Amino acid sequence: MNYQGSYCALITPFKNGRVDKDSFKKIIKWHINNGTKGIIPCGTTGESPTLSHEEHKLVVELAIEYSEDKIKVIAGTGSNSTQEAISFTKHAKEAGADSALVVVPYYNKPSQAGLKEHYLKIADTIDLPIFIYNIPGRSVIDMSDDTIFELSLHKNIIGIKDATNDLTRPLKLKKNINHKKFYQLSGEDGTQLAYLAQGGDGVISVTANIAPKLVSSMHESWFEGNYKKAIEINYNLAYLNNLLFIEANPCPVKFAAYTMGICDYEIRLPLTKINKENEAKLKSEIENLSLSFS
Repeated sequence: MNYQGSYCALITPFKNGRVDKDSFKKIIKWHINNGTKGIIPCGTTGESPTLSHEEHKLVVELAIEYSEDKIKVIAGTGSNSTQEAISFTKHAKEAGADSALVVVPYYNKPSQAGLKEHYLKIADTIDLPIFIYNIPGRSVIDMSDDTIFELSLHKNIIGIKDATNDLTRPLKLKKNINHKKFYQLSGEDGTQLAYLAQGGDGVISVTANIAPKLVSSMHESWFEGNYKKAIEINYNLAYLNNLLFIEANPCPVKFAAYTMGICDYEIRLPLTKINKENEAKLKSEIENLSLSFS
């Protein structure tokens, strides 16, 4: 199973406080038609911390149903409770997900030994490919290269989403993990092209929520050897990548999606809508890039 190119950390559209199934279906069809290689439901961008367990499972099930086996579904199944992560990963397996994205446990600050036991317990319990999601900015803990290497020895742990912004890591991991293909997907839109140049395989993108064709085309150009085109697309996306993190993710991208007619502008507390100044900046850049939901 190949994981290379543009993957999208999907927003979860809401309408009147509920998951908006109609908008979600249209969003996934849009990604299929615009070259996105896979979708990630129930990540941070999908507001997973505010989804009930029932909603979490529903969103994963809908993503699998609406994808119609045309793109990969990497289900977000992480938790700072190992048993809860096992439960979500088991559900993803039973629902038909291609793989799972499991975030480094947040808040309770496990040691490297604790991280290893956490991931190995999940990987031993459920026979489903797993991506480690290393994001110290949200989880506080940074998984070490040695821990990543040791976890890569497990047959079910096939890659990593790296949101550290450390561009030396892809090369180091590629050199150290030579016993199998270990997929490395960037978790930072702003440095995704540099990540490819350092040996990465692709991106799990927030920007792809509103510019799927541009993000997928950049990766396709890179892997085709058309570096000039990839660099040009990356240059054109640079300001948008920055704007989408001008306030806490996914607040800016939810506003951008609303502006483009993708879904309603509903965000769950404690997150709130972005300020008017930032709204104006996003509207202007959407127009500048001629982004449209079609």
